[in-house]
Amino acid sequence: MTGMLNRCKGFTLLELLVAMGIFAIIGAMALGGLNAIIGQSTQAQENTARLAKLQRAMRLLTNDLGSLEPRRTRDDRTAGGEYLPYLTNDLSFAIQGTRGGWRNPAGLPFRGTQQRFQYRLDDDKLYREYWPSVDHYLTEKPKSEELLTGVRSFKVWSYASPQERFDRWPPLRTTAPTEDRPKAIQVILELEDWGEIERWVEVTQ
Repeated sequence: MTGMLNRCKGFTLLELLVAMGIFAIIGAMALGGLNAIIGQSTQAQENTARLAKLQRAMRLLTNDLGSLEPRRTRDDRTAGGEYLPYLTNDLSFAIQGTRGGWRNPAGLPFRGTQQRFQYRLDDDKLYREYWPSVDHYLTEKPKSEELLTGVRSFKVWSYASPQERFDRWPPLRTTAPTEDRPKAIQVILELEDWGEIERWVEVTQ
């Protein structure tokens, strides 16, 4: 009787193989679920970081365009030193202008409260650039900061009235005086991942 009881203890080889197979299946399912959770967490972090950069870029655009000053800058590319409009666009940049309200918390000497800025799209990247002085030399390089990547297009519309929309300011043909600020500015960003983003900016008069 004792020998029969000893032979009944433990698992058979078949039972061990079945148990190991079930454990492997459960482990594979658990690993797949963990990978999915990690992937979702990584994607959420990337989206959060992307949203933070987009919000900052829009905040800078809003501050710059909403604080436009009718202060032109000298164009040293011309022999007579003609003046550029305080808000304009060119083939080399999307928009360039002069803004006021540039704070000087460090109390730097000989630095005004106005700033010449521009936004430039290069290789699907949006840059904000500025010069320490409004009247700068052509050879003076601006301070540049990359704001966003994956930008397909960057468009700016200026409004003299709800019915008058222009792709540059001052416009070539308008009833408004050239030194007037636009009433509002529409900014349209087209991103590779999120499509079209639009922001309206009311310009301080």
